[in-house]
Amino acid sequence: MPRTVRSNERRGARRVAVALPPDLVRAFRARGFVVSAVLNEWDSIVGADLAGRCVPESLGRDGTLRVRAEGAAAPELQHLAPTILERLATFFGYRAATRLVILHGSRPRPKAPRRPAPRPLTAAESAHIAARAAAIDDPDLAAALERLGRSIAAAGS
Repeated sequence: MPRTVRSNERRGARRVAVALPPDLVRAFRARGFVVSAVLNEWDSIVGADLAGRCVPESLGRDGTLRVRAEGAAAPELQHLAPTILERLATFFGYRAATRLVILHGSRPRPKAPRRPAPRPLTAAESAHIAARAAAIDDPDLAAALERLGRSIAAAGS
């Protein structure tokens, strides 16, 4: 007897949003991406060299892909627009983008990860570092080495 497929079961391909964490889906929606894969696969679509100098900002429902380019990447991007649109069509299997709008400006830089706060030193560690620094005749050098010793000890957990 053939197996019936319930309406809530899916076979084969699934939407990308189903596989992504909800926070990421919300972030992509907030940026206006119809297809979030454009951002994820940008370097493979346009090449690593060009991807390092421009970034997609949004792909609207009307097919307009907005790309922020810095410096000399803007004219190059304009020259390569038909090729990029064709690569996008090949990547998605349909014309996801029909027009390319180039925005001039620097691309957003990723934020540097925050370092964890250093652990507080024990009284014995502080006393040991202060005693070692006190043995130095130059007060400026002693203070600098004491600060260095405290930061190294605090980071060394």
